Amino acid sequence: MTRSPPHRQKQDRPKARPKDPLIGQFILALAAETGAANNTCSAYRRDLELADRQVQQRGCSVSAAGPDDLRACFKDWSGKGLSARTLARRLSALRHFMGWLVADGYRSDNPASLLDAPKLPQPLPKSLSETEMQQLLEACDKLPEPENIRIRAAVEILYSAGLRISELLQLEVTTMHAMTDSLLISGKGGVERMVVLGAPAIKAARDWLAIREAAGPDGNSSQFLADPSGPLSRQVLSTRLKQLARLAGLAEQRVSAHVLRHSFATHMLNRGADLRALQMLLGHADIATTQIYTKTRQDRLSGLVASAHPLARDSQDG
Repeated sequence: MTRSPPHRQKQDRPKARPKDPLIGQFILALAAETGAANNTCSAYRRDLELADRQVQQRGCSVSAAGPDDLRACFKDWSGKGLSARTLARRLSALRHFMGWLVADGYRSDNPASLLDAPKLPQPLPKSLSETEMQQLLEACDKLPEPENIRIRAAVEILYSAGLRISELLQLEVTTMHAMTDSLLISGKGGVERMVVLGAPAIKAARDWLAIREAAGPDGNSSQFLADPSGPLSRQVLSTRLKQLARLAGLAEQRVSAHVLRHSFATHMLNRGADLRALQMLLGHADIATTQIYTKTRQDRLSGLVASAHPLARDSQDG
């Protein structure tokens, strides 16, 4: 007689605690009150649910977590080798979540505000060499007319004055008609600054103005770089810059309006521009933002000391 196998008793497994319901309420509020995109809401939800699972091991939900709970959470994540950028993103999600809890009366404190943000690596600005910049400008001539004149004006002004793309696209016809060798630019936060245009940029701007006027009165837009179809958009300019990169034999990903701004700053500094003056030309509120460009050319700074410092010269002469 065949015996049936012994019955195996199922081991009792600890029941997983349900997700903190306040996370879902926060995500709904985030979407409704700030109009956050779906991707943003999904990222917040994912980070908060990960934090919730982590602090549950300490016997609490994420909405009830204290500073020690969150510190233990981040210590564990750091031990698992998560990058500083990932940790910073999760801390940001927790700060926003806890801030919402305080604002809506669920708790009286924001423990995430007591945590130090991880130090993120500061990326060095990427720029083109002076030779590559010249190749890019020459590539403008390969575009069909009159687009070659318009894009040449855009590139010359971006590189000559170190403008942001938004500042370039805000330039109006009346402003450019009245220009001399300088322009008054309204930058971030409406802060105004004076920038200087070189002779090539002035010529390129006047060439485009002549083309624009020859086409007759344009009521579509007062934007300087507009054509009969309407104003030049950020997307179209970005596409044209990628096209120029190909024509110049450069990698597309290396060329953008912001790279031209970085190239302006780097080349100015390489040729001896004063850091404070460069700060004013770029419209940086903090000199520390401008100082990042000194890290792109450590060899130049070393050479500057070797050639300019009196003791360095004496040691070489001896």
